Amino acid sequence: MSRALTCSSAIGLVFLATGACADVTPQEVWASWQAMMTSAGQELTVGNTADSGQAVEVSDLAVTYKDQLGGSALLTFDKLVFKDNGDGTVTVTMPDSYPIQMAFPKQDDGPGSIKLTVSQPGAAIIAGGSATETSYKITAPETKITLDEVTGQDGKVLETTGDLALSGLEGSYLVTKTGETMGLDSAFAAKSAVLTIAGKEADGSGDGKVKISFADLNGATKGNFLNPELMANMALALNSGFTMDTSLSFGTMAMDVDITEASGPTKLVANATGGGLVLAMNKDRMNYGTSLTGAKFTMSGAEIPFPQVEVAFAESGFNVLMPVTKSDSPQDFAFLTKVVDFTVSEDVWGLFDPAGSLSREPATFIVDLKGTGFWTKDIMDPEVQTDAGDLPGELHSLDLTQVLAKAAGAEVAATGALTFDNTDMQTFGGVPRPDGKVTVNIKGVTKLVDNLIALGIVSEDDAMGFRMGLAMFAKPGAGPDELVSEIEFKEGGFFANGMRMQ
Repeated sequence: MSRALTCSSAIGLVFLATGACADVTPQEVWASWQAMMTSAGQELTVGNTADSGQAVEVSDLAVTYKDQLGGSALLTFDKLVFKDNGDGTVTVTMPDSYPIQMAFPKQDDGPGSIKLTVSQPGAAIIAGGSATETSYKITAPETKITLDEVTGQDGKVLETTGDLALSGLEGSYLVTKTGETMGLDSAFAAKSAVLTIAGKEADGSGDGKVKISFADLNGATKGNFLNPELMANMALALNSGFTMDTSLSFGTMAMDVDITEASGPTKLVANATGGGLVLAMNKDRMNYGTSLTGAKFTMSGAEIPFPQVEVAFAESGFNVLMPVTKSDSPQDFAFLTKVVDFTVSEDVWGLFDPAGSLSREPATFIVDLKGTGFWTKDIMDPEVQTDAGDLPGELHSLDLTQVLAKAAGAEVAATGALTFDNTDMQTFGGVPRPDGKVTVNIKGVTKLVDNLIALGIVSEDDAMGFRMGLAMFAKPGAGPDELVSEIEFKEGGFFANGMRMQ
């Protein structure tokens, strides 16, 4: 995967370089275009250049990129035209289609090479501004990337086809150049994107097809980018000024997967009302998150003991915020993972609860934490090694904003705040000594345990041990079948509802 991403990055640099250094004349656009591509580690071969003064026409251009792992990418353009519009802007005209070839180094699995064709009839790029601050507007009514050929590691052509189609693509970006740093502020939107992939096993044992579609895509990227040598060491790049803030959102999503194997066919259908992701980095922090709303998954197949399984949820999310560079003072961090209103089809419930003893209400799981801490080592530096058991950082505080598990009629919720003394690693056996309180509220657990005993899922002995544990750490709450547990860390000890446990 890392090899594929490296080659994909090379392609991205080529697309970016298409308008990354334009000036107010065609000659300066073309000269800056070459400078940017070579500074990104790409090699250019030009068949012919014709300059009429008002336009520069470049023929038979080949762009080659080779990564440090042995992979490579080759793009060829039969013609590029940079035309003066007479108003301080330049139109860059690319071919209606052009090929891309990618080769991957030897590995245990994955492709050996792929060939693609990019088609973009009617695409237009308008560049304006100056050599140090250039703006661009891009429109492409229809863009299609077709997978022409895939070979295996042995060089044999695989029976694999695929394409990615984008409609109504519009974009704009502003590029600034300061020394070795390139600033980028970009945005794009597309009415739809459809990815289709189909293939067959080389031995004829099976085949499959995947189709994924998105509506109303919107994305934005803002940041400062450095030369490839600096970017090879992320710790060095971050401390040298590399920043990135990227977001992507989409509307309705649909996925259809059909796989046929010796055991029979398997089908997966998925739908969602929307989702997105964020990725941001600078020398102070990294933020990564994903989300999905209104999702439903339906699966059927020979290995499933009933016609189909349905799983759905109203919302899912994941987000992590953390420092990324070495420091000697506490920095903010946060962690969130959640699945809200999760449901599963009655057929699944019926496997272990045919009488409907357990509540079928939607389940919810949320862990929302924040706190402070810092790294004692540069974790993004590939030269830094961390020994097993050697924690490369210190935790100073932790807030339980929300911890919630609700399912089958029972609910457990926790909130609280803790601080940690990193000078005391003995009191709690190698863990920084905590101070603070966590309150846990439990509802419906007694009834749930009784139902699990009746279903034979939990034995009487196991239930007795569980109830004894609850009695030690919890006390009756405000309502029926409610328990409360107040966990405190103070004076170097551990207390449950005021009783010292350690």
